Amino acid sequence: MDFQIRRVRSPQGPKKLSAERAAYFELMQQGMSNRDACRIVGINPKTGRRWRNGRRLSGRSKAAPPVRPVVPPSAASPSRYLHEDERIYIADRLREKATVRAIAAELGRSPSTISREIRRNRTPGRGSQWHYRPYAAQARADGRRPRPKPRKISQNRELRDFVQAGLDQRWSPEQICQALRKTFPDRPEMHVVHETVYQALYVQGRGELRREVARALRSGRARREPRHQANCRQPRFKDPMVMISDRPAEAEDRAVPGHWEGDLIIGKDSASAIGTLVERATRYVMLLHLPDGRSAEDVRDALVTTVQTLPSHLARSLTWDQGSEMAAHLSFTVATDVPVYFCDPASPWQRGSNENTNGLLRQYFPKGTDLSAHTREHLAEVAAELNGRPRKTLGWQTPAERLHKLLAT
Repeated sequence: MDFQIRRVRSPQGPKKLSAERAAYFELMQQGMSNRDACRIVGINPKTGRRWRNGRRLSGRSKAAPPVRPVVPPSAASPSRYLHEDERIYIADRLREKATVRAIAAELGRSPSTISREIRRNRTPGRGSQWHYRPYAAQARADGRRPRPKPRKISQNRELRDFVQAGLDQRWSPEQICQALRKTFPDRPEMHVVHETVYQALYVQGRGELRREVARALRSGRARREPRHQANCRQPRFKDPMVMISDRPAEAEDRAVPGHWEGDLIIGKDSASAIGTLVERATRYVMLLHLPDGRSAEDVRDALVTTVQTLPSHLARSLTWDQGSEMAAHLSFTVATDVPVYFCDPASPWQRGSNENTNGLLRQYFPKGTDLSAHTREHLAEVAAELNGRPRKTLGWQTPAERLHKLLAT
């Protein structure tokens, strides 16, 4: 600090103590107490508290100020940032012991926004006590807003050397950050999160450092790959998919037979596969023989051959996941008049009957075995054995019995 004690005590015009005020807030942001900051700057502690809390008392009257009615500020100009009127309202409602959720509802904000505002901008008191001062909170928020901010790693040489040493040993940024916390437990200026390391590598890297980044990170990439949101995904297939949300309601409640779920069980080294079809109402199983592989054309031809053996009222729809083997789904629909509905990504429960059946089939076709060795006849025998097994969900009837009753009626 350039000065320890305020030397000039004479009046300083309309903007009094501007240099001392700036120095005071700089010390407070460094974590210093009000008393110590005021002693260093050379002001009265009451002046420091008045600066921090934003209150200006007019005159010498000690009468209580009039109570201002608590009215939520107008939302005519909504903003992603809280403004001063909202912070004043938060302080008023906190004095009335209102809950965070109640304040958030009255302001039309998320409860997490109000909770985070109180936690970040409150003023610490004695012990575990704290106070929320709206003007001080506004000042803190304004001080944090300017961009760009200096990066922590670039300002601390010791921290930068530690991070660089970790990268030279091919440590990941997360491993480096955990090592920092373990090595310097009582020095918060040496603590960073792994995103800070990534930002230093990707954002600040230029020229030769780009090649150093590629060598330092396990991914070998010198630039960050963006993560696409679910609603921004590229189309999975050339032909548009019809999602499971558009599937008829009769398929959802299993009231009408003829709606099937399908999938593949994969063999050793992903070199062989068997197709599985399960009827949702009866749990009846049919297996697809794929001796030549599991390409989209192979799966389509096997599906067409199998579905054409069914009566028309037992072939109403097919639900599948978004595997590449269904790239020819449109030509399958044209050949059989059976629409195909696709599950959402990473949602196997949307084909629950098929997933359960695949688990049962692993008794016959263990993982890590060559599935192309099984003949069409053997697949028919396995399907017949499963269809003859009593099922609790069918009232201990077998899928074959349930299907026979449906065909008879």
